[in-house]
This record gives sequence, structure tokens and C-alpha cells, in this order.
Amino acid sequence: MAFRFNIDNVLETNIRELISHGITSLEYEELYKDISNEKLKTLFTHLHGGYMNLFRTMNERLPTGDYGAHFWADPSRELIFIIELTISLQGSLKTTEWAFSVDEYYDSLIKQCREFLSKSGGSTLPPHMNKITLYYVEPIFNLTESVVVSGESHSFVSNLKPIGNGSYANVFRYTDEFYHRDFVLKRAKKDLSEKELQRFKREFEEMQSLHSPYIVEVYSYNEAKHEYIMELMDFTLEKYISKNNSSMTLQERKNIIMQLLRAYGYLHSKNIYHRDISPKNVLLKQYDDVLIVKLSDFGLVKLVNSDLTSENTDLKGSLNDPALKVEGFGNYGLLHELYAITLLFTYIMTGKLAWDKIKDPIVKSFMEKGTNPDKTKRFQTLEELGDAVKSCLAKLEMIKQF
Repeated sequence: MAFRFNIDNVLETNIRELISHGITSLEYEELYKDISNEKLKTLFTHLHGGYMNLFRTMNERLPTGDYGAHFWADPSRELIFIIELTISLQGSLKTTEWAFSVDEYYDSLIKQCREFLSKSGGSTLPPHMNKITLYYVEPIFNLTESVVVSGESHSFVSNLKPIGNGSYANVFRYTDEFYHRDFVLKRAKKDLSEKELQRFKREFEEMQSLHSPYIVEVYSYNEAKHEYIMELMDFTLEKYISKNNSSMTLQERKNIIMQLLRAYGYLHSKNIYHRDISPKNVLLKQYDDVLIVKLSDFGLVKLVNSDLTSENTDLKGSLNDPALKVEGFGNYGLLHELYAITLLFTYIMTGKLAWDKIKDPIVKSFMEKGTNPDKTKRFQTLEELGDAVKSCLAKLEMIKQF
């Protein structure tokens, strides 16, 4: 009969091994309180206590001088035991959702100990070895960020690579072993309130309901872990322009703006305002023959004539109209959205976020109209703004030709 790997059995076996060696401790349980697997929490707590007791004993012989020092036989054997158990456990869990890493300092210390520890007759501590820093308030073991991907024909655990974070979530990249493609995982932060978690889930639901080539695709929501999977894009608009601004052609800038006009036009046709317009929330995908633009981060969307939108009056969005500080963010409307879009397009045309440094009279005139403190003098519709930016680009192209 084939062996079937069972995580609970592995954890229980290791706990019993520790108990049989008299290595038990609940002193450091608080350091691992966020681990939902009770057996793993117990195992880490016992192991942590074992390392503390043994390294505290070793510190009685440290620091060493030019000739080292003797470390007694019994604690040497115990330390060898828990080091081997730690390494074995790490190997057993590395492809599961409970994969973990050892703190960098202790990982280095464990490697050093393996070089001099002896199972018989005690061990010789190396010359000039310093006292060991004991972790009374810091964990030695940390879960590796991972995602469990399950389908009808496949299931696996993939480690996560951090690529960003925001007010509500951390963003990771991972490789799907079945499709051989990279995806993004967006995971809500652990300290969010219930209302913030609802807003986070609504972001996913809102993006899932939209069907446009200019909106980032999302695929599945994990209710238990408050996370969802979405397509991987190559750059934020901010990073792309920062990297390429000096070499970008006017046609490239126009291409990005035209796609964004269609993106915001699509949202507005659904009676949705984005409310968080920013170079960081515009994402780009570089293909061999074209640069595709998509909108992301829908956590602050406003549904017109809906009571689902938060009435929080704090000003959000890096390009938002400062008048909202007085009017209240819950009163965000079309003219506020057009204000932010004007600044976004100004940034794309110039590569500058310092508005006072924009000297080109054509671009400056466009920007000043779209951000006029008198709302009646602003662009009143997205179509009007679109016509104005097209005219602006055409004038810039004409000047370039001469």
C-alpha cells in the first residue's frame, strides 16, 4: 500500500518525540498565537522553549577564548536532536501551506552548531564564539507566505513573493505549476476591521462583475483567508514612466491615454466612479507588439445611487480634488473624477507629478481647465475631456513635426 502523507500525523509524531525527550514549554506560546494550526503552534512553542533552554546553558560557557570551551554531553545530544527535528520538519512541510522558515540569525546559528556538536563525550565550542542572543519576545519560526491552489485536476502549494502593499492588503506573486504561468495574490491584512474586510471583498466582486479588456481580471476569492487571485501585469504606470520617460514617444503616450479613456468610459457607463485614480492603480502589460493598459484597485469605487458606498469623508486617491476635504469623500461625483483623470493624463504627457513645473502652455492649459477650482469651468463630461486631450496631443504632434 502506498504511503499517504498526512500533516496532522507528522505534527503529532514530532510533538510526541519532543515530549519523550522532556522538551516541552508553553512559555513562548504568545509568539505563535497567529498560527491557526494548533498542533504546529504547540510544536513551535516546544521547540522555541527547547532552543532557549539549551542556548541559555551554552551561554554559561560563552564567550570562548583562543582555545574554545567544553560543552557538556547531555545538552549537546539534546541540541543535536532538536536541530535534526527542526530540519526534518522543515523538509516535510516545505510543499504544504504550513511551510516555515527559521529566523536568519538562528538559522545561521544552527548551521554553526551542526559543525561542532558531538553526540558522545560532549562538544568543543569553537574559539572566539560569542554569547547567543536569546529570543524571549521574537519568534524563531515564521510561516512562509504561500497559497494553496486547487482545481478539478490539480492541487499544490506555491510560495509567495511580495511585490507590493497598500492600506488594506499585501500583494504577492506566485507560479501556478499546472498552467506554468505567474499570477498575483492579493491578501487582506490581518488587522482589518469587519467593515474593511467587507470592502476588500467588494473590491473583488466589483472587478469580477466587470467585463472589459481595460480592467484587470480576477479569478477566485478565498473566504477563509480573505484573499483573491488576479492576473499578473508587468508594470504600474508609475514604474513604467519612471523607467522610460526620457525615451517615450508621443505616440506611446497617446496610446496609453486612449486606452484609459475607454477604460473610464466603460466604468462610467456602468455608473461607477473609481475614486482612487493614481499612476499606481493603472497597470501595463507588455506584449511583443502592443502595450495594454488596465485599471486595478477598486476598493474605493462609488456606485452611483447605491447605499453600498462608504461615506467616509477622509480624502482618498493621490490625484483627487482637494475640495473633497471640505465637501466630503462620500460626495465624490463625476467632476471630481474628471479632475483626477485630468492630472493623470497630464502626468502621462509630461512624466511629471510636480504640477508647478509644467511649463508647456498647451499641456498647462489642458491641466488648468480640468482642475479649475470653479467646477463650472472644468470639463463637464468625459467626452469633453477626451476631445480636449486629443486636441492637446494633436497640437503637440504638430509642434514636434516643425
